[in-house]
Amino acid sequence: MRKNKIPYGISNFEELKGNDYYFVDKTRYIFELEKYKAPVFLRPRRFGKTLWCSILECYYDINKKNDFDKLFGDTFIGKNPTDERNQCLILRLNFSKVSITSDLLKIEKSFNSECRNIVRFFLAYYKDYFANFTLTTENISDKLSQILSFIKENNLPKLYIIIDEYDNFSNQLILSQQTGLYENLTGNDSFFKTFFKVIKAGVEDLSIRRVYITGVLPITMDDLTSGFNIAKFITLNEQFLSMLGFTQNEVEEYLEFIFEDNNFYTSNLETIKVLLKNYYYGYKFSVTAEELYNSTIVSNFLQDFVMGNGKIPLEFIDPNLKTDVSWIRRLTLREENAKEMLEKLIFDGELSYDQNMISSSFNMNQFFEKNFYPVSLFYLGMLTFRDDYTMIFPNQTMTKIFADYFNIIEKIEVSSGYTDYFRQFIKDLDLEKLFAGYWETYVKQIPAQCFDKANENFFRTTFYELCTRYLSRNFILNVEVNYPSGRSDWELLGKYHTEYKNLKYIVEFKHFSKVKAQKLKIQELQKPFEEDVIQVQNYAADIIRDFPEYDISKFVIYTISAETFRFFKVK
Repeated sequence: MRKNKIPYGISNFEELKGNDYYFVDKTRYIFELEKYKAPVFLRPRRFGKTLWCSILECYYDINKKNDFDKLFGDTFIGKNPTDERNQCLILRLNFSKVSITSDLLKIEKSFNSECRNIVRFFLAYYKDYFANFTLTTENISDKLSQILSFIKENNLPKLYIIIDEYDNFSNQLILSQQTGLYENLTGNDSFFKTFFKVIKAGVEDLSIRRVYITGVLPITMDDLTSGFNIAKFITLNEQFLSMLGFTQNEVEEYLEFIFEDNNFYTSNLETIKVLLKNYYYGYKFSVTAEELYNSTIVSNFLQDFVMGNGKIPLEFIDPNLKTDVSWIRRLTLREENAKEMLEKLIFDGELSYDQNMISSSFNMNQFFEKNFYPVSLFYLGMLTFRDDYTMIFPNQTMTKIFADYFNIIEKIEVSSGYTDYFRQFIKDLDLEKLFAGYWETYVKQIPAQCFDKANENFFRTTFYELCTRYLSRNFILNVEVNYPSGRSDWELLGKYHTEYKNLKYIVEFKHFSKVKAQKLKIQELQKPFEEDVIQVQNYAADIIRDFPEYDISKFVIYTISAETFRFFKVK
């Protein structure tokens, strides 16, 4: 039997359906989209936006009418099609190819060039409808206007415009602080605003049936509003919150299918479910929304997992995701701003936000304001809602990326000086020695201004990040894992294909100031406090219920200021 392939990097729906790739069906959302003339839907990078554009293209393209059953026969929309299926001429644009320079005329030239190529393909692809049509202009807005007039005058099928990465090149101007150039780009007489005015006119005179626009940030669309006030932001609308990204049920079905298709040991299935949940789950696009997985990042892991014949990959983080750190540098403008934000996240694990700032649009100046950082990072996919008041990291992937950047910006060495500690741990599995090495080498580097801020979240997060660097070949590392009895602080699990299979360590961290440590006589304790023992034992009991084969060791670590610690093994 031919095995289905993992669609990592596949953004063409025809390629996906024609080459035995796995497909998570989201086509039911087409019903909801048809309620809008010009919806704008935003999501962070790698959430499957381009594939969704391809799905819409295939569904509405009049030239693909004969391919409908092949492409959509086994999907929800294929079994429940709308009246508009295969009724439109499709003009699909992607602005990510537009070149950015410091010269607006050169940007306009690149924009026109890219769009002209697409229009040329459009006219050739729909040559049966445009046999008697001749363009008399080189300007892309004028070209589009002529096409729309021809459609209306000849009663041709209506146009459906799909714009992917609508804000890609304008975001680059924003993040590179080319404020004047950006303002000219979105100004009243700019080529960009004129282009959207032509689209608006086409929607109003019915030569355009619909426009679907997707991107990352609402800034550019907000600044274009006067020329495109028909746009409707649906990003935060309840019915679209799960349109892109995978739900928990979708990932579980995906995994079960992969295990069956590849004849992997089903005994390992639950371990992989937990791993995926800890590293890739947790994105919420409303306080009350269902949590989601980043679909592309999950597919990256699963591709490596399948190609490794069911072995857990060495790296869990898509290398492309690490490049998103550059957004943090540009967002914060100055290093002291970046330090302040990172310290808040690494020490407290959260950023406060104002609910009134969570809207579908905001302007360029707001994007760089300190009190707007949580909202900006939310749209970039780096933070998500904890509740109505705070933002947190969505998962361990983002925790690790930010902890890594914290080390860089605070100039903490993490690539040398640790080899002996970790080599020894692989031999004797002595966590106390390993933590002592971390304390001696890592904690001693904490900058003076951070010393008094050290807390439980800081120690578990930085210890976790350091261990992932040196132990990932043989172990899965986790922080803040949810269980029925609460949330564990730090965990280590031997990968099932290594000699450390089923070895599980659970650590409960507690932090004390020097004054409180003296009052409680932490330095004199012979054993941990009973409530901490009970807490870590309850976590172990929760784990054993699902994984009775695990050999669990339990620990409690008390940190005192940033000066010393006490380490206890729970018997």
